Amino acid sequence: MLEIILERFSYIPIIILMMTGLYVVIATGNLVKRLVGLSLFQTSVFLLYITMGKVFGGQPPIIAGDAHGGDAGHGADAAAGYGAEAAAGHAAETAHHVAEIAYSNPLPHVLILTAIVVGVATLAVGLALVVRIREAYGTIEDDALNAADYSLETGSAE
Repeated sequence: MLEIILERFSYIPIIILMMTGLYVVIATGNLVKRLVGLSLFQTSVFLLYITMGKVFGGQPPIIAGDAHGGDAGHGADAAAGYGAEAAAGHAAETAHHVAEIAYSNPLPHVLILTAIVVGVATLAVGLALVVRIREAYGTIEDDALNAADYSLETGSAE
């Protein structure tokens, strides 16, 4: 049981960051603080995906060819008199060697890079909206914005 907890210890700070960000988004009335909480939550999700995508001992999924330009050398070996059996044996040996190596999946990292770009753009749009709301209403507090909207709808001055 302790071994399982220690293997997954890196998830504990991620969950703490995630819950902190969610709490800030829900509990505060300030729009800038909400955007900060949203960014914190988003960063914790990035860390979660990167942590899950990490393969210890894994290598990049790049298979190096031979000095003659990849698999083209196998056909040249067969044509040079080594025989098709030798070329097939070499190909099988290479495939067996490739199967023994643990490769890391690059997809989570690529997705996170894309998500970071989208997150920065979304944060910039959110901050621009907060600036416009501040110019229009004079405040960025949620309660004051609700009161101002209510007074505009009912025509009363509060």
